[in-house]
Amino acid sequence: MRRAGSSIARRGNVLCSASRRALTHDASPSPDYQLTTLPNKIRVATQLTPGHFSSVGLYVDAGSRYETPASSGVSHFLDRMAFKSTASRTSDEMAAAVHGLGGQIMASSSRESIMYQSSHFHRGTPQALSLIADTVLNPSFLPEEIVAQRDAARYELREISSKPEQILPEILHEVAYGGKGLGNPLLCPAERIDVMNGHTLLTSMKEWYRPERMVIAGAGMPHEQLVELTDRYFSSLKSPELAAAQPTLARPIVPPPLSSTSPPSVVKSMSRAASYLFPTSPATASDDPSLIDAALRSSYTGGHRYIHDPDAEFNHLYVAFEGAGIHDDDIYALATMQVLLGGGGSFSAGGPGKGMYSRLYTHILNYYSQVDHCASFHHIYTDSSLFGLFASFLPAGQSGGNTPAQILPHLVHQLSLLLHTPIPAAELDRAKNQLKSSLMMALESRSVEVEDLGRQLLVHKRKISTLEMTDKIDMLKPADIRAVAEKVFGPESGGNPTVVCMGREDTGPWKEVFEKYSVAA
Repeated sequence: MRRAGSSIARRGNVLCSASRRALTHDASPSPDYQLTTLPNKIRVATQLTPGHFSSVGLYVDAGSRYETPASSGVSHFLDRMAFKSTASRTSDEMAAAVHGLGGQIMASSSRESIMYQSSHFHRGTPQALSLIADTVLNPSFLPEEIVAQRDAARYELREISSKPEQILPEILHEVAYGGKGLGNPLLCPAERIDVMNGHTLLTSMKEWYRPERMVIAGAGMPHEQLVELTDRYFSSLKSPELAAAQPTLARPIVPPPLSSTSPPSVVKSMSRAASYLFPTSPATASDDPSLIDAALRSSYTGGHRYIHDPDAEFNHLYVAFEGAGIHDDDIYALATMQVLLGGGGSFSAGGPGKGMYSRLYTHILNYYSQVDHCASFHHIYTDSSLFGLFASFLPAGQSGGNTPAQILPHLVHQLSLLLHTPIPAAELDRAKNQLKSSLMMALESRSVEVEDLGRQLLVHKRKISTLEMTDKIDMLKPADIRAVAEKVFGPESGGNPTVVCMGREDTGPWKEVFEKYSVAA
């Protein structure tokens, strides 16, 4: 997780390998990482973690929230066109170089960031950063490769659209934000697939891929080595202060290839969790919210949508409210509230360490066998978030089945309990401990640790230490949880719910349910 804050900085000049370059060395508030800003404003950070593998990644302040109607779907295609042909490598040469790393290399796009990341043996760091620089600075975007990705995008769109658990969060965002900004789709819309071409991709890269919007983070290598490699491969990018024109694409120096006896495949993912304090949240990264262009600011609208599916095995129901953005300390209370509500699948939620004490399990899953899945979620972004509950359940007409109109009161009732009943201290302590342990265990992964470092620097300009986060969590009292609940969905909050339903029946007069339980009424 990340919180806004300014770091104490000291400035100095150092000698680079090729010439004298003025670098900014930021004295980090946490002793376990180092941060240097190159003259062109690209930031380089390293985590001081021992191990047998290194990880390095490039994190760009870009993504689907920055897309316009003319560029809709670009983030998805930039993700899929990574590590293809470039000005200095053919597709076969790129594939051979990727496999030769002996690790994993991937690209991923989300609503507020695009990342390129590699995990490899220590000696592979120059090769990994060279490949990342090549795919970012010198993409060829050959027509035949784009055609192949169009077919892949159509297949992916069909597959995800057929899985309610994957497509409904997308629809939820669209309804919550009116189809703009954070409501833009992560996947390229079907009508945009055939118009996607190299010119469109390069235009968006020219706009987004600027050094002041980039962070390069690493672990497992000396800080000076990563600074030197970044300067070698990315110094051709110029910030607006250093160049009147947009940056030009330059060819990086290619180090000798590495050998590998068992080359892995390139790992790709549509989106990954960036904030490991909130395990169910999608990736979040952007600059300070005050710097977001007014046209890109997302306006939460809320609303209702029903997707009729007469052949559905289950009905699906989502309820969400707008929560605090990533820079607001209220996200600690919301994250704890998410764990306190908890939930999960009817066959996996019960048992020590699997949510058996969470409210959605004890109050819903443990009593209603027709409910297959019920859980809380918290999707966090720079200037907003979505907090809520969802349930999947057998439809009416089947043995023990229910309509959405019958299940909606159970979900809204769980929110009302947070508003109108005391939270036992023991229950809150259990939720806080679970939240802290989830954070600590996630950051045990080298690749997760590096991604977290890179995204935090995009968001906060510094790394928020785990100690600082756990201290914030420990400070929470039952009154704090109730106060934040009042802000988000209390009767005086003015909050407008977002309700999305898919299945055989709709919710009926859903506003009356919220009024009955004094939630956002």
